[in-house]
Amino acid sequence: MKKRFGIDIDGTVTCPSSMIPYLNKAFNLNITLNDIKQYDLTPLVDISEKEFAKWFKENEPVIYRESPLAEGAKEILTKWKLDHDLYFISARGSHLQQITEEWFLENALEFDHIELIGTHDKIQAAKKFEVDIFFEDKHDNAVMIHEACKIPVILFDTPYNQDPLPNGVIRVSSWEQAFNWVEEWLK
Repeated sequence: MKKRFGIDIDGTVTCPSSMIPYLNKAFNLNITLNDIKQYDLTPLVDISEKEFAKWFKENEPVIYRESPLAEGAKEILTKWKLDHDLYFISARGSHLQQITEEWFLENALEFDHIELIGTHDKIQAAKKFEVDIFFEDKHDNAVMIHEACKIPVILFDTPYNQDPLPNGVIRVSSWEQAFNWVEEWLK
């Protein structure tokens, strides 16, 4: 039976370490993904939230244009596209629509829809597009989407999302593990 998948982009379809080289260069750091223990990056860069927001706004087009795919994402999403609708729902701002669509085309990733909502609150979009399952890397998003929409949420394991999970939010360490869980769920 055809399902509609809601899928976050950054840290889920893209490698969760995509931003690290830019942070290291701009702020003279030497961090790895394991050093990022929370979603908020400002404590790592030692500048104000306002200054960091300005830096990020200036650099996000190049970061997003050059983000590598998460390992296994393309293969699994390509398989799922044969039988399901893929709706990518991202906190990216709508001004990044063209860069985002170009990235999908350059990486040969098919999609049914890309919605850039400009906020981390994805509940309204998940409801609007009536997704049956969601894929996310941000812990609080995963929990809120699951609780508000009563759908399973696959949470991709990273050092910054280690808080406990309620039933219905499923932690996976790879796209292959996500695929296996979803295949069982679809039965």
